[in-house]
Amino acid sequence: MKNSSTKTIVATGLGAALFLVLFMYVKVPSPVPETNLQVAYGVSSFFAAVFGPVAGFLVAFVGHALSDFISYGSPWWSWVVASGVSALVTGFSFKKVSPAVEEGRFGKSEMITFALWAVIANVVSWLLVAPVLDIVIYSEPVNVVFAQGVWAAVMDAVVSVVIGIILLKAYASTKTQKGSLTKE
Repeated sequence: MKNSSTKTIVATGLGAALFLVLFMYVKVPSPVPETNLQVAYGVSSFFAAVFGPVAGFLVAFVGHALSDFISYGSPWWSWVVASGVSALVTGFSFKKVSPAVEEGRFGKSEMITFALWAVIANVVSWLLVAPVLDIVIYSEPVNVVFAQGVWAAVMDAVVSVVIGIILLKAYASTKTQKGSLTKE
């Protein structure tokens, strides 16, 4: 079954709202200032894998931008963009993961595909996109932004993989597996 655009739009809006709330209220501080373990990245990874890279990007980008705006008065654009990129890249697992999940299965192969894309996504986002944009946009010190990037990459990759897999398994279990119904 193909995802309808209406279903994807609604899911993106709900995902962004959920990301916003989790990003604001469910976080664990790290030893590096202004860097937290964020449960919200597991949610954006889930939405990216089920609804595609664009939906994932919008969930994280909009959720993070609104959170920053509400909390601080304006978004910190370098990290907002990096959040979006992390979900966008994780969404490259969509073509393999989404059809399986929609059929009620999420096996080892889909799990590995999802985990690899989530790790790649977080490494690119937090070791390249966020630090470079911090330096270019805000003239932040190089050593600080890369220290934050390393912590963010590790923490967010773990959260994306662990929470993403839990959510994908749970979502797949709500679907009827193909061929599981028999005629009596």
